Order: sequence, then structure tokens, then C-alpha cells
Amino acid sequence: MTAHTDPRVVPPNFDWAGYGFDTRQVHAGEYPDRNTGLRVPPIALSAGYVFDEFDDQVDRFAGRSVDPIYSRQGNPTNAVAEDRLASLEGGSAAVTVSSGQAAISSALFAIAQQGDHIVSTASIYGGTRILFGRSFQRFGIDVDYVWNADDDAEWDRAIRPNTKAIYTETIPNPRNDITDLRRIAAVAARHRLPLVVDNTVGTPALIRPFEHGADIVVHSTTKFLTGHGAAVGGAVVDGGRFDWEAAERAGRSYPLITASPRPGLGSLLERFGTCAYARTVREQVVNDIGPSLSPINGFLLHQGMETLSLRMERHVASSARIAAWLEQQPEVVSVDYAGLPSSPLQSIAQRDYPAGTGSVFALTVRGGIDGARAFVNHLSVFSRMTGIGDTRSMVIHPLTSTHATFAPEVTERLGITPGLLRLSVGLETADDLIADLRRGLDAVPLAPA
Repeated sequence: MTAHTDPRVVPPNFDWAGYGFDTRQVHAGEYPDRNTGLRVPPIALSAGYVFDEFDDQVDRFAGRSVDPIYSRQGNPTNAVAEDRLASLEGGSAAVTVSSGQAAISSALFAIAQQGDHIVSTASIYGGTRILFGRSFQRFGIDVDYVWNADDDAEWDRAIRPNTKAIYTETIPNPRNDITDLRRIAAVAARHRLPLVVDNTVGTPALIRPFEHGADIVVHSTTKFLTGHGAAVGGAVVDGGRFDWEAAERAGRSYPLITASPRPGLGSLLERFGTCAYARTVREQVVNDIGPSLSPINGFLLHQGMETLSLRMERHVASSARIAAWLEQQPEVVSVDYAGLPSSPLQSIAQRDYPAGTGSVFALTVRGGIDGARAFVNHLSVFSRMTGIGDTRSMVIHPLTSTHATFAPEVTERLGITPGLLRLSVGLETADDLIADLRRGLDAVPLAPA
């Protein structure tokens, strides 16, 4: 099949800059297929790539060409997902990796090394706290937590001369205690630090962290972006706005980005400009450590993103209805959902999350762990499993799963109590989900909380 040559025929569009979100989630990242005319970008199952000629090989290995050498660095199928996600988040470039944990690790390893330090908000996904407290500590990178993100003095006490980044989540898992990104971004800017934000639960359909001052966004694409629970993956998105040179003048060092990797070759910042951080993640971390994304999972990811906004509308609508219903049930002690009028976070929700605060939230039932056990065991539509962001609704007990290894004083301070349960509301009929939750609550004794 050949390209269009007839001037009377309008060729297909492949530049989607300036188009609406819904259009870009369907089309961004597509490329023309000159061989067979395939409408959907295919799965490129190839470990390596042929060099055009001798000097092409020289240029690729010398870093003068962005064409991949091996699929550990990049793949045409994954590139569709990367370009699409960068477009939806409003970033300059994205890098896909093998999981959400790989995304967090790759994002931070590009800017921190042994002897460095990261500051994070305290309420984040339990698996991320485990990653920070176990593997990062073993690699010599310390992480400290700020418990009151509204307290500038606490931030100032936590940030050190060797601090390299601030980390947070848009919608923390499991308690839906949304963050004030603008406030945290102001702290990061004042200290010349990049702000890294996990937007897994929020997704760019609900909030785009770059618009609120973030510099780097990470995702577990396993969740809402892919949307069907069939493929594990992660992604790092470069906002393209952080001033790495100004940070270095202020005493922060980011050598992988700003230093020359070899004599006669400019730094990644000099060569790639607003995409330098993403290129650092790809060349200096993912290429070395190897958490590359399978092109099959990359294909499932860019397919999933095609329906993101439609799915999120349904997720949020059902969640808001279910959260409001749960709040009225006598077996329920409390509901942690920022979108509720009763939530102390509703003012931030209305300002920054006009499309809703997602579909991952917590409820606390009476009877402590016994009440939680009875509730979970009597559900039949909600799947008893770990994971979030699926088409299927899921339930889990954080204290005995995602937070089981935490010290009691930490779980208590995080609000992870014996009766707390995390819900991830899927795409089923809301009436069916409410009926299922009612069956679970019927098994909870109306005992004191």
C-alpha cells in the first residue's frame, strides 16, 4: 500500500496537538503504516532493530540518534502509548516501564543516588512506602515523610541539602485524602526541587498535575489507564518545565541530566532540552536496569486509553452515589471520600477535581476486624482481591494486606484501622453494587465501633 499522492484526497491526520482530550485519547501517538494500511498500530514483537548502515549504528550508540537499538530502550508499540499519555497529561515526553513500582523507581533513580534524600507526603500507597523503606533504603536513598502537608515549617524541617525530590499522590490510596498540589508545588519551587506526583488514581481525565505545578508524573498503568486488569505496566511522564540548571546553581546536583556522559558528547539537557529528564529515565535507568514494558502490554495500554474519559465518568458517578449511600448506613462508622459534602477536603475537591475524586476510597465498618471480615465474606459482586482501577469492583482490608508490615503506630497515624476497607468501584450497574454492599453490611453486627 502506498501513501496518498492524489492532491484531491486529504491524507489522514497524525498530528493531534491542539485537539480535545477525547480526540487525543483515541488518536495521539498513531503513526502511518506504509506496508499494509493497518488502522490500529500493531504489536511490534522484535527484540532489536536493523541499522541502516555502519554509521547509523555508530550514531545510535554515540547518542546522536534517538532511534532505538534494542527494545529494552524503546519499542514502536510502546511509543504509541508513550506519546498518547504525554499528550493527555500535557507533558513533553513519556517512558513506559514494566509496572507502577518500576515507574516510581525509574523516576527517582534518574535524580537520586546513594547518599541522597527524598521527602514524601505521609499518605501514599502502602506498596510505595514499602518500596521506600526497604529497597530505597538498601540502595542508600533515605525517604522522610511530612504528615501535615499544609505546614510549611514541617516541610522546611524535612528538606535537607541532599534532598533531590518531593513525592506525593493526587488521590492517595486507600483513603481518598486528596492533596493540595498547588501548595506542595510552591514548597518544591521554593526549595528548587522537582515535584514527582503519582497520578494513578486521578488519571489525566480527572486532574493533570502539570497544570498545578508538578514536574514529573508517574503512573501504574495497570490500573485505570489500561482499565481492564489484563496487563501490568507503568509510565513516567516528563513535564518539560523544571529548570535543572537553576536547581544546580542553588546547590542541587542532577549529574545524569546535566553532566556529559562521555568526552565530546553534550549532556542530555543540552541535547534534548525539555525532554532531557525523560531521556535520562530511558537511557540511564531503564536501559541499564531493564524494567522494559512488553509490547503486548503496551498495545493493551494504548487501547485502554482510548476509552479513559468515558470510563472515568462512570467510575466517578457510581462512586459518588455509593459513598453518599454508605455514609447513611448504621453499620458504617465513616466514609473517606473527598467528594462528599461532609469531607473536610471538599473545598480542594471542588477547586481542583471538578470531574470528581476518583473511585478508590475507604469505609470503616463497626465491629473492627470481625466486622470487616463479615462484610467482605458476604460480598458476591465485589471481587475480594488486591488491585484498583479495573472494570470490576474490588474490596480489600488494608490492615492485613497492603499495610500488614507497618508498625502499629504508623497505621494508626495513617488511619488504617481494623474496621477500614478499601473499595475500588468498577463499571457494573450501581444498583447491583449497592445491593451487594447491603448484603455485606447485613452481616456486620451493630456493635460499637
